Amino acid sequence: MTTTATIDSQNLSERLCSAAPPRVLDVRTPGEFETAHIAGAYNVPLDLLREHRDEIIKHLDDEVVLVCRSGQRAAQAEESLRNAGLTNVHILDGGIVAWESAGFAVNRGTPRWDLERQVRLVAGSIVLTSILGSVAAPKLKWLAAGVGGGLTFAALSNTCAMGMLLAKLPYNRGATCDAPTVVAQLIGSPVAQKVG
Repeated sequence: MTTTATIDSQNLSERLCSAAPPRVLDVRTPGEFETAHIAGAYNVPLDLLREHRDEIIKHLDDEVVLVCRSGQRAAQAEESLRNAGLTNVHILDGGIVAWESAGFAVNRGTPRWDLERQVRLVAGSIVLTSILGSVAAPKLKWLAAGVGGGLTFAALSNTCAMGMLLAKLPYNRGATCDAPTVVAQLIGSPVAQKVG
């Protein structure tokens, strides 16, 4: 059994300023990435990483640090990369939330809601609407039960079908976030920019 290698924000900041900085892969949606990301990070959304893992890891011979909002998606990405044979993988402990809380700089763009907040809004809206609607149409309560069951399964399996669906919406997709673009960035871009 492999233990997950984590790195804290201070250690990552120091490594980014070293002569051989790690590659930082941010596995959040392009919308989340555009809102705020670590300078020099590459946006490789979790679903894209899973789908094109073998193509992407051909260009990851350096140490890799995975970043997401709080660490859950990065853990899934880490498992996928390790299963493909990549061993020099770390997860930023606490994700971008911990990075910002520690006072480290991020590049900011258009503010957007993170994926977890979107899931809470959609799930809560469906439950509220179906319960209120069940006054007139009693069978609508089963829609609320279905959402509750889906959320329970999501917690137990550490996956989220609603989150995966929301990640595909135009709001969360970037215009240039596809496998060829990501590979081109990994090949042609500097490994990392210095963090201020």
